[in-house]
Amino acid sequence: MNLDLSFWFAVFLRRIHYFILTFVLVTAASLAAAFLLPPVYTASSTLLVESSSIPGPLSAPTVQAQALEKLQTIEKRLMTRANLLEIAKKLRAFKDIDKMTPDEIVQAMRDNTRIGKSAGRGQATIMTISFDAERPAVAAGVVNEYVTLILQADVELRTRNAEDTVEFFRQQVEKLSGELDIMKARILDFQNANADALPNTLNFRMNQQQLLQSRLSVVERDIATLKDQRERMLAIFESTGQVTGSTIAQTPEARQLDQARQQLTTLLSTLSPQHPRVRQLQAQIASLEEIVRAQMPTSGAGGQPGGTAASMLDIQLADLDTRIQLLEEERVRIIDDLEKLKVSIDKTPANQIALDALTRDYNNIQQQYNIAVDKLAKAEAGEEIEVRSKGERVVVVEPASEPTRPTRPNRVLIAGMGSVAGIALGVAMVVLRELLNRAVRRPTDLVRAFGITPIVTIPYIRTPRETRMRRAGFVALLVLVAVGIPAMIYAVHVYYQPLDLILQRAAARFGIRL
Repeated sequence: MNLDLSFWFAVFLRRIHYFILTFVLVTAASLAAAFLLPPVYTASSTLLVESSSIPGPLSAPTVQAQALEKLQTIEKRLMTRANLLEIAKKLRAFKDIDKMTPDEIVQAMRDNTRIGKSAGRGQATIMTISFDAERPAVAAGVVNEYVTLILQADVELRTRNAEDTVEFFRQQVEKLSGELDIMKARILDFQNANADALPNTLNFRMNQQQLLQSRLSVVERDIATLKDQRERMLAIFESTGQVTGSTIAQTPEARQLDQARQQLTTLLSTLSPQHPRVRQLQAQIASLEEIVRAQMPTSGAGGQPGGTAASMLDIQLADLDTRIQLLEEERVRIIDDLEKLKVSIDKTPANQIALDALTRDYNNIQQQYNIAVDKLAKAEAGEEIEVRSKGERVVVVEPASEPTRPTRPNRVLIAGMGSVAGIALGVAMVVLRELLNRAVRRPTDLVRAFGITPIVTIPYIRTPRETRMRRAGFVALLVLVAVGIPAMIYAVHVYYQPLDLILQRAAARFGIRL
């Protein structure tokens, strides 16, 4: 396919007014925007999360939030509606702020504010904050207000968290101290109520029980011995008329009789009555009794034992009865004490379980109390660290200063891009106009349309008047576009709304951040 450049060049010349109008329109709009858009100054500040100046092993700070998390919390508090409105009205951040609604002011402040955060393993945590404004002083002032609020929020966050932590553990210590006092009182009441059956005196009471049982055996043996002695004394008196152990002199046979009876008593404790030695001793006792009975003195009248022996018997029997009675009373007392000890010993296991439960609860509370006291001490040390700003804190690395040059708009770039866009749109307008034109303009169009070959073609020839009228209309339209478009843009900027706000709203509608 051959490309007829001369034809297309002629077409371009014939349609050049479309190109010129489009180019002038776009270029004029771009130039107007470039010179009417207000200058934007950007001020920025850099903040750093500085680590604690006191090593953690020596005294861990109370506030231990991650640095990036802390910056995110501070950012959310900073960009609240109340803060943004206060800063904007205080510094007159926008030229027409009196005509703006609170929602528009807040949205404009958020659109013009940029906050960046960077953090990583082994890297410092940094926050950069910047603000765009039409005046350098406003840009720097807003950023400095932001920095002031950030530092205040950091101090408030650290001190408040430290104070809340101290107050919490102080309440815990007071609460656990009260519980300890209650448990002490309960243990003391239980010990007082069960003083005779406490586990710590169990060995003493068991030893006491053994001693009482031994003493009971001795007492019962003594009672039996005294009763047996009383019976022997009566038997001797009845058989001999004498009293054993009396002051009256005994005959050798009487003394031998007493010894034989004692031997008999000893043998009967180990041998049966039918044992030969026992029978022999019993026969010897019977013989001695006959001899002693014959030797007993008699009274002159009735042949009864003398009055002295009878009186002595009564005295010794009374002594024996008194001793037996005392031993019986002691026996009753010992049995009563043994019963009480048995009851207290039986109660001791249950008391042991109850006391162990109380002691376990007391030890658990004591352990919690000790931990709470330790944590309270650490919290108070952490509070002191935060009050003296020795812990992790946000510091200003680079404060905001008034910019000397605007950051945007780039007027040369806008004008140049507008000119290039005007050229491209102008050419596109010409090409589109020709693509939509289906008229016959060349001999080849006649051959293609009708299948005939013309002998000669005669182009349309305009008269000089038509040419002048055509050119005058084009010039008038060109002047209208070149002057009217900038004038219209200027009128919109001055009397309706600034172009920067219009562009910001349009960009926000399409999700573009300028």
